[in-house]
Amino acid sequence: MLATDPGASIASIAGEAGVDRRTVYRRFASREDLLAAIYESRLTAIEHAIEDARLREAPVAVALHRYVENIITVNRTWPVDLTRMLADDEVRARRDASAREVDTFLQRATDEGLLRPGLPEGWPSALLPQLMHLVSRQLPELSAGQAADVVVDTLLNGLGAS
Repeated sequence: MLATDPGASIASIAGEAGVDRRTVYRRFASREDLLAAIYESRLTAIEHAIEDARLREAPVAVALHRYVENIITVNRTWPVDLTRMLADDEVRARRDASAREVDTFLQRATDEGLLRPGLPEGWPSALLPQLMHLVSRQLPELSAGQAADVVVDTLLNGLGAS
């Protein structure tokens, strides 16, 4: 609900969840506390997705697919407005640490020949999250593994017929 309506009220959120708003307020003192809990859960899931992908030690192609599949699952589980999420300094710092880990991995992918060298600085790091976001939202009928296949193929082979 918050993905489609970031300004949704506690009453709307509670109604969507099938509970009384008092139930929500017993757990969260305010809407901001609820959002903070959601952001915390999403960040933790991202950190686990990166850890599970073994970006530093697994073969690059395996790690890439595992990472993409894991993040697609996170995107589908926690579809929240990242702009608001990143307004918090602590959240941004954690997110930036995760982004650096992925950037280092993508450089490894380039060094090992999976991605071509000579692309504009930061291009793979900018493109990959956008591809994962698109497939998460626009191809919900695909399993996370199938969606990862689409993203990895698009990242590695582009759309051109060569």
